[in-house]
Amino acid sequence: MNTSGNSIGFLDSGFGGITVLSEALKQLPNENYLYYADIEHVPYGTKTKGEVRSYIFEAVEFLVRQGIKALVVACNTATSIAVRDLRSMYPFPIVGMEPAVKPAVQNGNGKRVLVLATPLTLREEKFHNLVQRVDTEHVVDYLAFPELVELAEQMVFDHDKVIPVIKNKLSAYDISSYKTFVLGCTHFPLYKKVFKEVLPEYIDIIDGSSGTVKYLNHLLEEKNILNTQKDSGKIKYFDSGKPVDNPQRLNIFNRIITEL
Repeated sequence: MNTSGNSIGFLDSGFGGITVLSEALKQLPNENYLYYADIEHVPYGTKTKGEVRSYIFEAVEFLVRQGIKALVVACNTATSIAVRDLRSMYPFPIVGMEPAVKPAVQNGNGKRVLVLATPLTLREEKFHNLVQRVDTEHVVDYLAFPELVELAEQMVFDHDKVIPVIKNKLSAYDISSYKTFVLGCTHFPLYKKVFKEVLPEYIDIIDGSSGTVKYLNHLLEEKNILNTQKDSGKIKYFDSGKPVDNPQRLNIFNRIITEL
């Protein structure tokens, strides 16, 4: 098994992790990347924990065989159920995602926070421990929103089609009582512009991408494996272990990265 390489692996169930990869390209433009979209098993958030664990381990083994020096589990659901075990299995830095609850609470001045995530993320003990640790004023609410993952994977980005879905999902909530919305799934920042159309201007919309990549940068520096040579930030895409060579799909990946 090849546990060394010069690329950073990214893993998600589908398109969502592209939002984190886009941030990595901004902060770490000289690195090379391997992006694994597990389209055969998307979405993760509505499946059982055991099923998702097996998919994750298979995906990571594939990336390891390609030669990676670090791994980003660019999926909140996958992180919550597998990142601890992955860190015990592999010697390279492994960075996961978690909903940005802590900064939302810290910056909210006691006002309410709504966390949007997948059903599996919200069921996991890791999420509830996070909320219990930082939500001392009991201001955090959360809402499962698997419909957004499905829209993203169907490549539905037309605002006129997405806005009714978001409005319907939030219809039971008093939006005026919230200061911050946390996009707790990496698919959701694909719709950040739509949320800004739907929500009042005073509501902050945040996700964990920037903090995740900053931590990745820190680990690469700490391990002395940060690429300081100017490179082109090469990216190779894989769909459940198969190289993506379809020009249309490649254009979709690249367009999403450019527009974020």
